[in-house]
Amino acid sequence: MTLEQLRIFVAVATREHVTQAARELHLTQSATSAAVAALEARYQTRLFDRVGRRIVLTAAGKAFLVEAKAVLARAAAAETVLDDLAGLKRGRLALAASQTIAGYWLPAFIHRFHDAHPAITLGLSIGNTEQVAAQVRDGSADLGFVEGDIDDPLLAAQPVAEDEMVLVGPAGHPLCRAASLTVGDLKAARWVLREQGSGTRAVLEAALGRFGITPAQLDIAFDLPSNEAVRGAVEAGAGVTVLSRLVVMRAVTAGLLAIANIELPKRHFYSLRHKQHHQTQAAREFLRMVSAAG
Repeated sequence: MTLEQLRIFVAVATREHVTQAARELHLTQSATSAAVAALEARYQTRLFDRVGRRIVLTAAGKAFLVEAKAVLARAAAAETVLDDLAGLKRGRLALAASQTIAGYWLPAFIHRFHDAHPAITLGLSIGNTEQVAAQVRDGSADLGFVEGDIDDPLLAAQPVAEDEMVLVGPAGHPLCRAASLTVGDLKAARWVLREQGSGTRAVLEAALGRFGITPAQLDIAFDLPSNEAVRGAVEAGAGVTVLSRLVVMRAVTAGLLAIANIELPKRHFYSLRHKQHHQTQAAREFLRMVSAAG
């Protein structure tokens, strides 16, 4: 059994699709299928069931997937230690960030870090707060950056910046023209919200709690999975929302959105790292750069 066979198996198992896995690994479909077949033949164990054009993991395959991921994670950790011995002259830094941070705050730091350390390969994946925490927890990301509070004994969270939240609506919306807002105004409005699990949604629900309002009392048109989708829907007149000032300022300046006169709690952006994983020099330097700017 080789690490390459394990990588191929994990890619196929994760996607349950040989062609997609082969494309991601830059291998031919036949080479990918052969690697899986070699594992099954060597250990006389079926790892996948073929159902029509689909493949699904067998019970043995599911059990093996857990161990295969663990072996690959240990191999990656060993490689990281060796890269770290070379200082910042080579290596890779895997980042994960929630949407507001990834789209509006983090890119400047990525650019600055790349200029200072061009030999370090940077990768960025984007998800909501819960998804980013999961990536740091399982080791697929070296550092995470999120907007919401994370209560996980395996993760160390550190505030790195402050973000202002604003209630916005289409230009001319009654809530945005009012000198002040009441609980009744907020309940009467129609809302477009980010999805559950996002830091933005958590901040909104906490803010509503200060007014004695629960999400169930709101007239919610729909939930959407990105800042841009929410902002676009509000610009089109679908309702009002709460988003980061970073996300809406261009639309406000352009006259597409207006900010309501209501004070909302500020929130922190947090860095996340795994307490038990080796922290590379690249990760330490990136955190130093981010923290110094905050």
